[in-house]
Amino acid sequence: MTISENQGGWWGRMNKYQRLVFIVATLAWMFDCLDQQLFNLARVPALTHLCGPGADPAIVKKLAGIMTSVFVLGWATGGMIFGSLGDRYGRAKMLGVTVLLYSVATGLSALSKSPFDFGVYRFITGLGVGGVFGLAVALVSDTLPNESRPRALGVLQSFSAVGNVAAGLIGLGLAYFAVKNYWQWLFVIGALPALLTASIQMRLKEPDAWIAARDKAAAQGKKAGSYKDLFFHPVWRKHALLGMLLSCAGVVGLWGIGVFSSDMVGDIIANSLKKQGMDEAKIASGKQMWMSINLLCFNVGAFLGMLAFTRVAVKIGRRKAFAIFYTCAAIVTVFVFQKINSTTDVLWMAPLMGFFQLSVFAGFSIYLAELFPTSLRSTGVSFCYNVGRYLAAAGPLTLGLLAGNMAAKASTVEAKIDAFRDAASWMCLIFLVGVAVLPFLPETKDKPLPQD
Repeated sequence: MTISENQGGWWGRMNKYQRLVFIVATLAWMFDCLDQQLFNLARVPALTHLCGPGADPAIVKKLAGIMTSVFVLGWATGGMIFGSLGDRYGRAKMLGVTVLLYSVATGLSALSKSPFDFGVYRFITGLGVGGVFGLAVALVSDTLPNESRPRALGVLQSFSAVGNVAAGLIGLGLAYFAVKNYWQWLFVIGALPALLTASIQMRLKEPDAWIAARDKAAAQGKKAGSYKDLFFHPVWRKHALLGMLLSCAGVVGLWGIGVFSSDMVGDIIANSLKKQGMDEAKIASGKQMWMSINLLCFNVGAFLGMLAFTRVAVKIGRRKAFAIFYTCAAIVTVFVFQKINSTTDVLWMAPLMGFFQLSVFAGFSIYLAELFPTSLRSTGVSFCYNVGRYLAAAGPLTLGLLAGNMAAKASTVEAKIDAFRDAASWMCLIFLVGVAVLPFLPETKDKPLPQD
């Protein structure tokens, strides 16, 4: 049965090979996000171990912020490098390289002997992680039919939440069974996606659209994936800079605020268990368990939020969808950080925050690919999605400084937690940047992809 004979929704409009491309690209991104969230769970116990017995919790938390920034900087750099290489040498080929890179570096993280080499491994992991999104989005965009593309890209991004949920379940299971060397096992499990690279390299071919764009560029004496071509063309330059600001709002919101909700929940639970007179081992186990539950609940909401954003964007347009979900993300995140205070709160507030904070990431996968031509698609998408991470890398440090300055005036554990709540709430203003740039960007609903 041909595509034209089967019009049963976006999935039915694809042939077998197009479905394979979609599945492989989605798995690559899902495992990428699994790796990210395993790091969020592992960073504090890893650094506590690497700093040695009697490590000051305040120093460990500061190092956790630094390591997060190092990871995000690697992510941004990898996105810039592999986005361009994907346009120049092929999306499928470079996707295999990036998955292998982040898998190997994640495995090496489990062998760390000090905070320094831990940071080196996390930067290298970030290089690979950063390359995957732009390559996967460009590969799917250039391979699938126009009628299937927006829905498929929204679903691809929603599976990032599946990877995140899997990380939460893994962390929950290891904490429940009180597995020794908890953090090392998290990184070992995160290394397993290397097995996917064989499938990527052996089964996928480069899209016909990419081959045509490469050949056309070569005939004109140009190279695809050129940042010069991206920034010297007035339309593509405008789309790149404004798309970067649009993405930056969501990226900073997630990495500068959202991912630290698990740390705050952990502190709240630890303080509660300490008041109940529990010993240190039970406090540590309970803290890790509820941090994982928070991550799990957050990403169940995120999965539903990204599917919802996709439907809204297809129905009423990309810009209106971004305006709605960014505004709600700002309001809901402030509410959750101010009000969450118990295990019961975690079960409904974390999904609510995840629904709105992560929903806009479905928009990045759908919208950014529609802003650039084939020869610059991977480069443009990666630039927008990843350059914002250079700014996002300052997010954890900014939150740490704000929380630290406010906490310096606090005399109790509860007051220090409240200081963290207030610092995170002020940082939610970043979501409004995403709303502010929308009037200057084009609406791409029902329009074909730009061509060279």
